[in-house]
Amino acid sequence: MFWTDVDSPLGPLLLTADPDGVLTSVSVPGQKGGRSVQEGWRRDRGPFRAAAEQLDAYFAADLKEFRLTVRAEGTAFRTRVWAALDSVPYGSTTTYGEIAARVGAPRAAVRAVGGAIGANPLLIVRPCHRVIGANGALTGYAGGLDRKVRLLTLEGALPVVQGALPAPERALPVPERSLPAPRVIPTPPRPSTHP
Repeated sequence: MFWTDVDSPLGPLLLTADPDGVLTSVSVPGQKGGRSVQEGWRRDRGPFRAAAEQLDAYFAADLKEFRLTVRAEGTAFRTRVWAALDSVPYGSTTTYGEIAARVGAPRAAVRAVGGAIGANPLLIVRPCHRVIGANGALTGYAGGLDRKVRLLTLEGALPVVQGALPAPERALPVPERSLPAPRVIPTPPRPSTHP
């Protein structure tokens, strides 16, 4: 396993890649379920050149879509949820219920969808930060709610908050009442199973 760290406005990012050099994770310090360097891993920036360049461009607001080869291991359900995350465009948000509908899960499966989103090993690259609550609330984020606010602000999905990007160590208040209604991506209607 290869690893490196990359500076970012969210703090240092830990990137890992498999033996073929394919990106397998992007983690932030203190991330719930995030990766940490293990014995036997090899530090090497080589496999991460494209990822580092694209992350820099993303944080400079010059890149709206990552074009990286990634590999994340997960159950078939998690893989479907992660693919649905990949379809949420830059600067937009969607809800857990909408993701459930996209993967063909019943509305009651929203918790399971939330668990799959929370298990996303590719923070930022796979945009789990673009998923919000049905009422527009900025619900949990494995990297921390302050980082979710920073990412959505960078993408223009939230209004600019003074100091939102430059100070990764400072948590930002999230006054839900003052936030504008997020732009939600509608789910296409399901085909009817009735004649």
